[in-house]
Amino acid sequence: MELNGKVAIVTGGASGLGRATVEAYVAQGVRVAIFDLNEASANELIAQLGADKVAFWSVDVADQDSVRNAVAAVVETFGAVHICNNYAGIGSACKTYGKNGVFPLDEYMKVININLVGTFNVSRYVAEQMANNDPVNDDGGRGVIINTSSVAAYEGQIGQLAYSASKGGVVGMTLPMARDLASYGIRVNTIVPGLIHTPLFESLPEKAYRSLEASVCYPPRLGRPAEIAHLSVCIAQNDYLNGECIRLDGAIRMQPR
Repeated sequence: MELNGKVAIVTGGASGLGRATVEAYVAQGVRVAIFDLNEASANELIAQLGADKVAFWSVDVADQDSVRNAVAAVVETFGAVHICNNYAGIGSACKTYGKNGVFPLDEYMKVININLVGTFNVSRYVAEQMANNDPVNDDGGRGVIINTSSVAAYEGQIGQLAYSASKGGVVGMTLPMARDLASYGIRVNTIVPGLIHTPLFESLPEKAYRSLEASVCYPPRLGRPAEIAHLSVCIAQNDYLNGECIRLDGAIRMQPR
């Protein structure tokens, strides 16, 4: 897909991996709609990149009406949507059973609803709009959905039960969703990040941070948000890449703790 002139939705686009991807898309000539709850950070990014290139919608990805209305508004504003990146998500640290008792069901469901149901919710309404696009290439392609999982989907650590389940669900959705949407010319892929240096890591003690770096095979450091964004651009551009879950993790394989 030629990216210049296209329109993207990036959930969680106000910070971290989403922000880096917004910046990478704008550099390619893409107009971007940020779906997030952090309006202040989104406005800061809009001021940096330009209000003619980036817009913000306050969206709860797990809420049906919030997503449906925002996706429709993006199409009304920009004329179409060709790319969707689902980054919005939350973490969790709770064992199935431990000294504080069983894992509270409401905490488990919150993670599942945002990370897994939210990804599905945005994808379905975006697909509905992408299906209306005129083909953008000779293969009849109309769009690409790029979801985000985690290496925790494969090697979840102690206390990552809900997070791993949610991210494993995103991996599991990838191929069936790609098959569901193939007749409309919509591709679906999933990025599977390893340890990426987001602001969360800046609060760690130096010793703990260095230990995490040392756990990566090569290069021996945490990944950079710009490297995730670069992969996203490549996925969007490569029309033959479909139904894949791509690890970007420096060959790390997470240990139990």
